[in-house]
Amino acid sequence: MNEEAQTSGTVLMVRPKRFGFHAEAAQSNVFASDDRGADLDAALREFDSVVEALQRAGVEVLLLDDTPNPPKPDAIFPNNWITFHADGTMVLYPMATAARRLERNPEALRQLLEANGFEVRKVVDLSFHERHGHFLEGTGSLVLDRPRRRAFANLSPRTDAAVIADFDDRLDYSTLVFEANDRAGRPIYHTNVALSFGSRFAVLCTDAVAPEFRDLLIGEIEAGGRTVIEVDYDQMGSFACNLIELKGRAAPVIALSSASLRSYRPEQRRTLERFGELVAADIPTIEAVGGGSVRCMITDVHLPRSR
Repeated sequence: MNEEAQTSGTVLMVRPKRFGFHAEAAQSNVFASDDRGADLDAALREFDSVVEALQRAGVEVLLLDDTPNPPKPDAIFPNNWITFHADGTMVLYPMATAARRLERNPEALRQLLEANGFEVRKVVDLSFHERHGHFLEGTGSLVLDRPRRRAFANLSPRTDAAVIADFDDRLDYSTLVFEANDRAGRPIYHTNVALSFGSRFAVLCTDAVAPEFRDLLIGEIEAGGRTVIEVDYDQMGSFACNLIELKGRAAPVIALSSASLRSYRPEQRRTLERFGELVAADIPTIEAVGGGSVRCMITDVHLPRSR
């Protein structure tokens, strides 16, 4: 099997129609808050600012429009239900809440991809695990080291070991499973809140990782040739880890929110800047109400293009 690049120059984003606080999802996502003063217009302005920032940096953005009914308050976070791979595989994932399962729209997605010259050669549908109460929410749950076919996953109500094993078997991956918790001892709901990978770096909230896993996790990350940028709980709370490296027009692009960028200490920022151009957008409504940041909004497209 050919090696897959870590980064892509094309991303999928979903423009929301009914963005808002999702009470059921918030039971396991302490980053989300019920801010009833936040409106859809504010979220759409923030969404557009991310799209425009990426496009200015030379990233190709494919836009899929959400449908207004039934309501899907978290549709702005498509990375949880879909991933794309260089051999033409599209993977569909089991979602923990019923409202989020409605976000999966593979037919409209395939049309969008094909209209832009991408090939889907195989679909791996893991969503049946929902019937057994087992979940794995895409690159929220799995942080992928694509060249090494290695994944990293923090166990939580949204990230189940049984589905990880199925993913590994079908995608020829090997996943390092660990435990990470917030200050109150609750499992971090998605791995990508505490860990992210670029081609040559990783951002990790080391304090959140259970002590018995820390050395193993850092050693495995460094074995992939990555410099580890360690952040603390407060920085994690500002989504310091929730970023993504992409291929820009002239150089690598590291996309993140303004809050994430502000949380970095000067020496950490200088280290991060060694690996790419920092492209930030201000998304306070999306972060506060949705409980996710820029990485959650982006599904990187690694599919082959039609000749």
